[in-house]
Amino acid sequence: MYLTFKRPFKNYLYFLLLIAVMVSSCSEQRRTSVKNYPKNRAFVYQNKIELTGNFTKDEKKRLLNQLENYWDDSMKVKKVQVFGFFYKIKSPSVFDSSRFSRSINFMNAYLNSQGYYYADFKKDYHLDTVKDQIRAFISMQIDPGKNITIDTVLYDLDDPVLDSITKQESKKSLLVQGQPYTIQLISSELDRLVNLYRRNGYFKFTREDLFAYIDSTNQQLLQLTLDPFEQARLLAEIAKAKKEKPSWDITVKRRELADSSRLFQYKIGNLYYYPETKITDIPDSLMLQQGFKEFRQREAVMRYKKGIIKYAPLREYTYFRKGDIYNEDKYYKTVNGLSQLGAWQNVDLRPEFRGKDSLDFYFFMTPAIKQSFTIDLEGSRNTGDLGSGNLLGISTNLSYNNRNVWKRAIQSVATFRTGVELSLLSSSAQQSGLIQSFLINAGHTYVFPKIIQPFAHAGRFKNLDNRRTLWAINVGYVDRRTFYRLRTINTSWGYEWKKGNTVYLYKPLNIELNSLDKLDSLNSMIRKNPFLKASFNEGNIVSQSFSVIKTTISKRDPNKSHYFRFGIEEAGGLFGTIPGLKGQIYRYIKAENEYRHSIKINKSEWAFRAYGGIGYNYGKDSVIGITLPFFKQFSAGGPNSMRAWTLRQLGLGSSGQSEQDTLRNAFRDRYGDMQLEMNIEYRFPLATIGSFKIGSALYADIGNVWNIKKTNNTDPSTLFSFSNLGRDVAIGVGTGLRFDLSYFLIRLDFAYKLKDPLRTTNGGWMSLKDFQWTDTRANGVQIPNYALQLGIGLPF
Repeated sequence: MYLTFKRPFKNYLYFLLLIAVMVSSCSEQRRTSVKNYPKNRAFVYQNKIELTGNFTKDEKKRLLNQLENYWDDSMKVKKVQVFGFFYKIKSPSVFDSSRFSRSINFMNAYLNSQGYYYADFKKDYHLDTVKDQIRAFISMQIDPGKNITIDTVLYDLDDPVLDSITKQESKKSLLVQGQPYTIQLISSELDRLVNLYRRNGYFKFTREDLFAYIDSTNQQLLQLTLDPFEQARLLAEIAKAKKEKPSWDITVKRRELADSSRLFQYKIGNLYYYPETKITDIPDSLMLQQGFKEFRQREAVMRYKKGIIKYAPLREYTYFRKGDIYNEDKYYKTVNGLSQLGAWQNVDLRPEFRGKDSLDFYFFMTPAIKQSFTIDLEGSRNTGDLGSGNLLGISTNLSYNNRNVWKRAIQSVATFRTGVELSLLSSSAQQSGLIQSFLINAGHTYVFPKIIQPFAHAGRFKNLDNRRTLWAINVGYVDRRTFYRLRTINTSWGYEWKKGNTVYLYKPLNIELNSLDKLDSLNSMIRKNPFLKASFNEGNIVSQSFSVIKTTISKRDPNKSHYFRFGIEEAGGLFGTIPGLKGQIYRYIKAENEYRHSIKINKSEWAFRAYGGIGYNYGKDSVIGITLPFFKQFSAGGPNSMRAWTLRQLGLGSSGQSEQDTLRNAFRDRYGDMQLEMNIEYRFPLATIGSFKIGSALYADIGNVWNIKKTNNTDPSTLFSFSNLGRDVAIGVGTGLRFDLSYFLIRLDFAYKLKDPLRTTNGGWMSLKDFQWTDTRANGVQIPNYALQLGIGLPF
């Protein structure tokens, strides 16, 4: 989307840019306003904490961030960021120096919980008068002292079975000699032990049954001596040791139990399934209700009336059997597995005691709506397609979803799409014809809730979470009038599973068959623009692919998250060797890698992204070309990538090949075999109106797209080279608005080309002296130096 600016409006933008620079250069104090402050009385305007001592950089940052939360309420500064630059303090608290003691108590308690028991606090403040405001600047200098370390760790549970289980998992203990002591660490170790015991049958064992005994006594104090000088020497050594290298002993013990059944190891008893539970049913009543039909298999009983589900998927996602020792991890894994099948909207698993040490489980499962049907009507205006003229597109999309095919919790999605492009908006409609293109497409996807494979003894697959087999088929036909007719058949078979916070997808077979009839208009256009030939090669694909996605949240700082994605695809390795398929099968390998990192600071956020992808066609086939098929290639530009350029309008390298003869050719999409991109974004709130939130961001995008193989007709500027990377890299900077409607987010971004590889002046960099909104290429074509992007959701 492009905008045309008049000179007065440009001057207005220059003025806004100048104001923004001047404002950002001012100190934070000058950019802070105070509302509803007490008259003639000092109020808290700023508070500050200074830490002294020997810390690692991360430890000091962590302590400072947390200590800010422990100011007494009367000493907190309620500062709100406005428009990304300004700050506002509303209704500040009256300053009272006696409140220092409360803040010190709160901060000391926090430091104690982190293992700092010898902290020293120094408070200070000064007053400053600004007009009729009496501002109090308060500070707290803290020397936490040495962190307590863990010395000896013992486990005394007074039960041979618990002692044995604990010893087997001792290497996983969170309490390690020499490690800094914190209350959170002790708490986490007790939680780990409780979870360990509950995985080994101790269903009734809870956190209340354990405690940690901390011994801070120095053993030297227990030495008996009547010599007063020796006593003085020992006390001095102990005081010195506490200050320089304090350490404590920890013993984990079990409380005395009034209920002996807490130490019973429970086993799985009978399993009862109620797969037709209504949302209004009361489980206790269902358990006593008569009149159910029953399906029995060994220890399991399925009670039903209509028979909407087979027993197989229920057994597949039940991770325990009769006689197994109760395992809490398998309990939750079963609940999550059945819930993710899609056939049920709610799954409730209830244990019931039977006998001395048996647990019967009752599964109450509320079915989801089995079938759904949607229909959409879409309209579009296309001015960037083949040929000339403005086209009006109309299409209809139909979708049918079945969540329980063949009563086996198999999900099925059937789609059908048809549409036309009309030349109603073209002045040459009568000459070129009304209907410019016609398409029809149909597809079907099945999601099987298990791994379907031909090998026996594949029980290891049952330990995988959310395991699924995916099969999809899609057929399509496109008639682009005098340009081409395209027929496609695509099908794939794949497996998806999850382990922890990592998702895997493997497709051993992916087949994409294409049949293209080139017509006169297309042949004429390719002769005038040879670079289009690669976009219309007639090749088929037989490939396999593997991808992995991992998402993690930092254990030390939950405000930091990481996202990693890696994918690889190989095509034609086997089938491409068959002589009869030469010139028909693409042979290539393609890999891509993406990393994202997010750091949340109060209500703002820093977001980083790095992406790299490369594909290599090793087929060396003169018929279908030496590059990847264009629909497998990389592109940059648009609302989610290099936002200063419109969709697929960046690259290749620093070549201007795609911008030549643009008046006669509107097909200028740019695809390459390699892409590098980095993004950085600072996100911050602007305003909140009820549940409607308005935010903004400042961002920079860096990257480009290249080819990697050279032919006689290849422009060298399109090829990747480390020596030319500085010349080829593109940089865009911008800002935008984000309208958060809770259930989705609308994003409007404006970006300017800080560095354009095709800009012939100033090495491609923008010039503040000769600032321009458009750039005139050597062939006279004017290209905007900016782009306005409309997107849904965050860019990354």
